[in-house]
Amino acid sequence: MLPFYTQILAGLKYKKDFIRQLFREGMMRESVIYQEILAEGEERGEQRGEQRERSLILRQLTRRIGELPQEVLKRIETLSLEQLENLGEALLDFQAIADLEAWFSTLD
Repeated sequence: MLPFYTQILAGLKYKKDFIRQLFREGMMRESVIYQEILAEGEERGEQRGEQRERSLILRQLTRRIGELPQEVLKRIETLSLEQLENLGEALLDFQAIADLEAWFSTLD
């Protein structure tokens, strides 16, 4: 049985179907290196998703209540994902920056 790194290196030169014929897929999935690579990819994906959501909410807020002060932008950057999701729902009712500030006060 060839070591896992051999499979990775083979993947640099050969097509995926050929590699799968040579190596059992289950063997690769059991590898701690494979699991580490997978976990790193999942973490990156979650970070990108959170950043996209933050960006969308900022655009929606700007469209809804106008240009946001720098301190408000900084505050939004510190929100957790759950708080960001809650803000995304709450902003639908906002009419002015005062509504956003009132929403922030509920966090404290």
